[in-house]
Amino acid sequence: MTRTQERSARIGAPARTVAGVVACSAAVQTGVLVVAGLVITHPPGGWWDPGERGVVAWLAAHRSPALTTASAWLSTLAFTPAIVAVTAVAAAVVLILRQWRGAALLAGAVALQATVFVTAAHLVDRSRPEVLRLDGALPTSSFPSGHVGAATALYGGLGLLALRAAGGGRWRVVVCAVAWTVPLLVAASRLYRGMHHPTDVVAGAVNGAAALWVVSRALSAGERRSAVPDAPGHRSAPPADDRAGGPVALVYNPVGVDDALLDQLAAAVTAHGHLPPRLLPGSAQDSGRAAAARAVADGARLVGACGGDGTVTACADALAGTDATLLVVPCGTGNLLARNLGLPTDPAGALTAGLGGPDRRIDLIRVEGDGLTARTAATMAGTGLDAAVMGSTRQGLKRRLGWPAYLLGAVRHLTDRHFALTVSVDGGTPVRRHVRMAVVGNVGTLQGGVRLLPDAVPDDGLLDLVLVQPHGLRGWAAAARSLLTGARRDAGPTAPVEHLRGRRIELTADRPRPRECDGDPVGDGRVLALTVRPAALTVRVPGPAPHATENAGGAQETTRAPADHRSSRTEEH
Repeated sequence: MTRTQERSARIGAPARTVAGVVACSAAVQTGVLVVAGLVITHPPGGWWDPGERGVVAWLAAHRSPALTTASAWLSTLAFTPAIVAVTAVAAAVVLILRQWRGAALLAGAVALQATVFVTAAHLVDRSRPEVLRLDGALPTSSFPSGHVGAATALYGGLGLLALRAAGGGRWRVVVCAVAWTVPLLVAASRLYRGMHHPTDVVAGAVNGAAALWVVSRALSAGERRSAVPDAPGHRSAPPADDRAGGPVALVYNPVGVDDALLDQLAAAVTAHGHLPPRLLPGSAQDSGRAAAARAVADGARLVGACGGDGTVTACADALAGTDATLLVVPCGTGNLLARNLGLPTDPAGALTAGLGGPDRRIDLIRVEGDGLTARTAATMAGTGLDAAVMGSTRQGLKRRLGWPAYLLGAVRHLTDRHFALTVSVDGGTPVRRHVRMAVVGNVGTLQGGVRLLPDAVPDDGLLDLVLVQPHGLRGWAAAARSLLTGARRDAGPTAPVEHLRGRRIELTADRPRPRECDGDPVGDGRVLALTVRPAALTVRVPGPAPHATENAGGAQETTRAPADHRSSRTEEH
């Protein structure tokens, strides 16, 4: 096989993966939507009636010139010519920025929802509401709403791209919020103009959101396929500075990492000039800590933590204080450390970025408390609402939905009451607060760009504390604004969100409360004491090597030079 043929095969494999996932998902999506439409329009035995006619009739009876004009403009945003034009322009801009997956996400989601919409509309064939319709007779039926589906796929996709954009500025959240508001406004306008029943716009939104999710997951699957390096016999040459740095070991969570992904990760290691890595499964008892310690004892100088935040933390604890370097390979739900270090969320991409990136020394957290064995945290630990959500979110739901599963858990706990908490920072005078939750972190950004601890830096020798203590709807609104944007306009005990910093932070609740450490529940208790471990761990990060910096303790840090020796690797299952 020639080099050209090999290259074509490598490009074609992920393309076929994407096409296959989308095709299968489109068939399922269409079937579900058609069945739902037939149940709504032709309920068996007439046992169910959604009772929607009154809603549309009420809106038609309360029309006004201003609302009619506004609804016309909003509907125009989702008419086919506008959707095609905005999709083409947005995709072109994204391509100019060399983000072809973003362009594929927009175009693919819009095309998929349109295909499902046309098929479902033809098979269900629902009549439009019996009111004066402001847009006249359209060639398609009422169920589902094509306008809402197209708006959800397109503007929802633009919101996702904004959240994923590099830079971390507040504009990402603002753009995302505006983009995600458009489908809601379009849905309201379609109801107001008498073009759809309420279940039609709900089905349209589900269709658009499902198309966006399907294409996003398909592109991720294709990206993992494309991460496989050249075929045997054409292995890439090692980097010029010989960054192999000794044996490589990959500690993985056998529940979340399958054989196919392990093969991809091993191939990424060999593509960077290393011999095949040693593969060490972590145990359920210690999340991989013993395996990581054994890898270091056997001479590994690069240890990859392939799993969720629990696996990463266990490996970090084992490597802390040694001359081994941690490679963070996110394969879990939260993946907070990977996100805050700027690593790709794709496992093979993150490993590739780490293998070719510089070293960075970061802090860790020592976590103690009543009835709690002292342990290490790499990202965050807390008590209250966040810990309750972590504890009540089922593993199966997290595997199916990813981090949005936590949002469902959060809804169940929003009515949890405030509790009294005594806070002591660096041995100072304790202060008493009534909070919903308290979180101490070494990093600050959560999934979706939420800036829980906007000042947190993983290598400043300090811990950051946030106390979330809103009262009433206005308090929750102010807290949400602060957490989403990172704004800190208020301060003090009456503020919905209060921030503190220090090297040791002690939290004492009035009675036992849920507690979590790096996303894992650690049992209820009253006390949570957290102490920073400055510059305790060396990790690989993407990008150029940083300049020397001075941490909060006054010690100067520089990038650690990798070892230039190699030794043999073995594989262990």
